[in-house]
Amino acid sequence: MRIAELFHSIQGEGKLSGVPSVFVRASGCNLRCTWCDTPYASWEPEGDDWPIERIAREVEQYRCKHVVLTGGEPLIMPDIEPLCDLLKKADHHITIETAATIYKPLPADLISMSPKLSNSTPHTRQAGRFVEMHERQRLRIDVIQQFIDSAGDYQLKFVVSDAHDVDEIESILKQLSRVVPADVLLMPEGTTPAALQARAHWLSEICKQTGFRYCPRLHVELYGNKRGT
Repeated sequence: MRIAELFHSIQGEGKLSGVPSVFVRASGCNLRCTWCDTPYASWEPEGDDWPIERIAREVEQYRCKHVVLTGGEPLIMPDIEPLCDLLKKADHHITIETAATIYKPLPADLISMSPKLSNSTPHTRQAGRFVEMHERQRLRIDVIQQFIDSAGDYQLKFVVSDAHDVDEIESILKQLSRVVPADVLLMPEGTTPAALQARAHWLSEICKQTGFRYCPRLHVELYGNKRGT
């Protein structure tokens, strides 16, 4: 599995925000989000190929129960299933962070899905060369539903740039069944505390109206937008 980075930090997003966790960031992605905050795992993937046994050994050195498999897109990695099996045998709590464009039945404790809205489409980056590919793959209602139906626990985490994005989110939710509002998280788009704060007030008000969760980016507040956090 190609690994961009492996580090011990605090989970900054979602239901487990604040929980110490080991992050295993796979390098490579089938999407090209214009606001991607980990280009070294997507637009310009970096890293080396690691056998899953090495990944497991590196995880164990931190003596931390919670492990987050993220990316990039970890579900495109051919070794994701045996890696999950290895981590579960070591009694880890596993979170999978995915755009939910690919379904695989994995022994994860939390499936953290981040379906991509139209605000993610890279119309201007690299002269729009990835627009068609990104639009074709960014939203898979069938895959999202499979995870909802099969996951022990899940969350739907949407990156929100402006208030109009909420209409798109509600349109997506109408196509899904068995969705509980408290499992829907709205996260402000931004990579600096100032950018996040600029969207925080009106987005939190929308959450009060809809019952959706407001999702801060705690790691940005704690460490800034940098690798290894």
